[in-house]
Amino acid sequence: MGPRDIRELTDDPDAYAAELRRRWTGLLSYRYIGRNHGSMNTGPADNTVRLRRDLRNASGGLLAAPLAIASPEGDVGSDLVAVPNPVIHSCQILDAGHDVRRIEVTASERLHVGSRMGYSRSVIVDAENPGRVLAFTEGQGVKIGVPPGGLEKMDAEPLDITDSPDLPPLWEAFGAFRRGDGHWGLPELSAELASPDAALHIGPQHVLLETAAIDLAAGLAGTDRLQMRSWHVMFLARAKRGPFRADGTAVPGDGGKVGVRLTLHDEGDGDRAVTSASAVFDIV
Repeated sequence: MGPRDIRELTDDPDAYAAELRRRWTGLLSYRYIGRNHGSMNTGPADNTVRLRRDLRNASGGLLAAPLAIASPEGDVGSDLVAVPNPVIHSCQILDAGHDVRRIEVTASERLHVGSRMGYSRSVIVDAENPGRVLAFTEGQGVKIGVPPGGLEKMDAEPLDITDSPDLPPLWEAFGAFRRGDGHWGLPELSAELASPDAALHIGPQHVLLETAAIDLAAGLAGTDRLQMRSWHVMFLARAKRGPFRADGTAVPGDGGKVGVRLTLHDEGDGDRAVTSASAVFDIV
């Protein structure tokens, strides 16, 4: 029995609040990378993320997945006022940030919020040198439900993870694995990796797809010393069951670039295509 869709509890405010608290405080994505969302969490606002080794690629530059998790975009309102669902996420990395210790999500803008769709963007900078721009993020989201009123912010502390050479790679922490057939995958949906509407959260999706993209690009380039420059993801349908499989193809570009296109399939839901992604890497 997989996670329950919180929309089934809309007519019971107390049960909805209890389930949202359980799901939000148990969700791995934000807690693992250390992102505090002031729109949902109690305590002082903190839009920074400390960069551990596991949030960097083989060349020491920024991975795209932690940036995407830190700045999910597509703002239609927090889970306290809406049931949000991602549609598109885009990230362009301008500076690999090899010597950056903390990033900060700044210049967050709600560009447009309609009755269902929302559009927003942010700028990611060096938290200790805000004039140093590292990346742009932007996205589109959709409201798929409205919760009962009266929901309150919650205590959801980030995990206290000490930076160490012994840290597992990010894909391992999120439960991804390389299958015997060479594809990267995730197991059946679990509560720790599911959004409140009982679909695979953006966090594990970004982590899995970027890992698969790096693997494919490295196979073509003959090196894993790659830096993501452009990351674009379209969420086609709710990933509801699993196991999940990433398919992809790498192609060479000019000027030492490699491109990768990927599709995420929900094998437990008729092998349905649920997410599409494209990546452009520099060989460094």
